[in-house]
Amino acid sequence: QVQLVESGGGLVQAGGSLRLSCAASGRTLSSNAMGWFRQAPGKEREFVAAIRWSGSTFYADSVKGRFTISRDNAKNTVYLQMNSLEPEDTAVYSCAKGRSTFVLSRAQDTTMYDYWGQGTQVTVSS
Repeated sequence: QVQLVESGGGLVQAGGSLRLSCAASGRTLSSNAMGWFRQAPGKEREFVAAIRWSGSTFYADSVKGRFTISRDNAKNTVYLQMNSLEPEDTAVYSCAKGRSTFVLSRAQDTTMYDYWGQGTQVTVSS
């Protein structure tokens, strides 16, 4: 069993930055891909970014150039550095562990993930 716990969310003004963390326990995730998704009120869950065990990354167009996903395998933790935040980035952000069948070209597909965290709220004020 894998537990994923997100932290680092909060309230920030437009143009500001936040760094989210996703700490994993239960097993080592160094060989797994990890992803970040977000869900705003009344909207469907949306892919944000993913990182493979090798370090290869993939981003949604809406965050490319502003967000950076990274991982520290020694700490079993994945990060999402968010810069130049916009009110449209307001959502609950959740991390997820990629299945053994994960492929980067399908990183946006929620079925590529088998464990999810509870999420952390990010609110960007204008």
